[in-house]
Amino acid sequence: MKSSAAELDEAIAMPHPDRTPSGLHVPVVVGPSEATGTDGIGAPGQFPFTRGIFADGYRGRLWTMRQYSGFGTAEESNERYRFLLQQGQTGLSVALDLPTQCGLDPDDPMARSEIGKVGVSLSNLSEMELLFQGIDLSRISTSFTINGTAAMIYAMYVACADKQGVPRDKLTGTIQNDILKEYVARGTWIFPVRPSMRLIADSILYSNEVSPRFNPISIAGAHMRDAGCTAVEEMAYTLANGLAYVDTVVARGGDVAKFARRLSFFFYVHMDLFEEVAKFRAGRRVWARLIRERYDVDDEKAQMFRFGVVCGGSSLTSAQPYNNVVRVAIETCAAVMGGAQSVFTCAYDEAFQIPTEFSAELALRTQQIIGYESGIARTVDPLGGSYFVEELTDRTETHIRELMDEIDAYGGAVKAIEDGWLQLRIAKSALQRKRETDDQERLVVGQNCFRRENQVEQPGELFHLNPQASATVVERFERLRDTRNQMEVQKSLDALSAAAAHEEGNLMPYLVDCCHAYATVGEMVARLKEQWGEFEEPVHL
Repeated sequence: MKSSAAELDEAIAMPHPDRTPSGLHVPVVVGPSEATGTDGIGAPGQFPFTRGIFADGYRGRLWTMRQYSGFGTAEESNERYRFLLQQGQTGLSVALDLPTQCGLDPDDPMARSEIGKVGVSLSNLSEMELLFQGIDLSRISTSFTINGTAAMIYAMYVACADKQGVPRDKLTGTIQNDILKEYVARGTWIFPVRPSMRLIADSILYSNEVSPRFNPISIAGAHMRDAGCTAVEEMAYTLANGLAYVDTVVARGGDVAKFARRLSFFFYVHMDLFEEVAKFRAGRRVWARLIRERYDVDDEKAQMFRFGVVCGGSSLTSAQPYNNVVRVAIETCAAVMGGAQSVFTCAYDEAFQIPTEFSAELALRTQQIIGYESGIARTVDPLGGSYFVEELTDRTETHIRELMDEIDAYGGAVKAIEDGWLQLRIAKSALQRKRETDDQERLVVGQNCFRRENQVEQPGELFHLNPQASATVVERFERLRDTRNQMEVQKSLDALSAAAAHEEGNLMPYLVDCCHAYATVGEMVARLKEQWGEFEEPVHL
């Protein structure tokens, strides 16, 4: 930290006057001569979609309002979902606990202490049936933040729809299913990179046929951003991962013009409003051009860059947490002006706990006030044509392409991740961000400036996890294993093992059969580990 009050006063007086957090120069003023892109940005809903993928923006309908939620038992999460839907939420976003994310059943010794803590425990179909009890899957869009076991959870969702009598082609929503960013930034990997890519490709191809309105992948820059990379790096690395998925699906027989229509993306929105807007406008343009030029696809729906966002994440602070309400509101404005298709607003207390019912409702109200009162949604791309925004969008696009060219020159995203090259790049950016915050070069109100003496860091209502949740989940899990048809379970798992041993063929039908037989996530993962092994993180000395 800077030692003198004079130096802090200087930083407060001149808070980053000449560059964005990504290091892009910000002129004092931008005029027509600098904003060379203002004449060629095109119209909303037309290639290259700089101004948005829909001609009428939000005039026809607002973005999908999701609040990321899940904790404890399936019944407790179901109660929170019903509450949020009653308050006007238009889509569900399911948080899964770490055992479910890592492929561990509740009775695993490694799982016991983590059951239901950062999401809901979802080990088998009976739990999912409880999670969505009384919620019509044909009328709600559901997003799952799950990656290592994403194919199993998607299979379970399909089986749950079957149990409800909902036609599979009526299902809408998204499963994150982005394993590459797990190796890079988050850590809930299970299998080595290449068999994981096969599993993802299989789920994309299966979904295109069986649930064509459901997004089988959400290629996520969000977690790389929270791990420390800049806004420009977030977009570049995400699009590079996107190309790796496209190449893998093509290699397994997929038609880009068909499956690219259901690819979606997912990002964090942080606090530099104009940089975030430019990031999304540039990202749309880069992706559309890549799909057309690299894969020779003219179908505009396949070129469209559809994305959801989280407003919050590591931009929130436990220091003076009520300040986070303002931060999330600004970030939501950036998301809307950038053209997001779905928005999740973090609660102000997420920097230190699972949100309470009060803080979750306030986060939802933030979206609703912006959507229904602010007027931002009345016109498409309201910042379009601004000399500054167009000039910043152009420079952001240039830097995104430069970073993507570096990854291509290295050998592509998969090789960069297998070697640990991309992980090291993000770690360096994270260290730079930490140093800038510690040295007060990057000001965070209430954290490294404008603090009070004896400041209370975490005021307000505290969330209390049900202490019996873990025991309830384990007891119900053991009862399921004792009462299900063991012959059906064994038969379905054996078929999965045999299918995984061969490169050809799609694994998803086998996973759906396993779920219908009430095989568990841990059992399915164990069978695939026998065939594929586990990922070992590269170490840089």
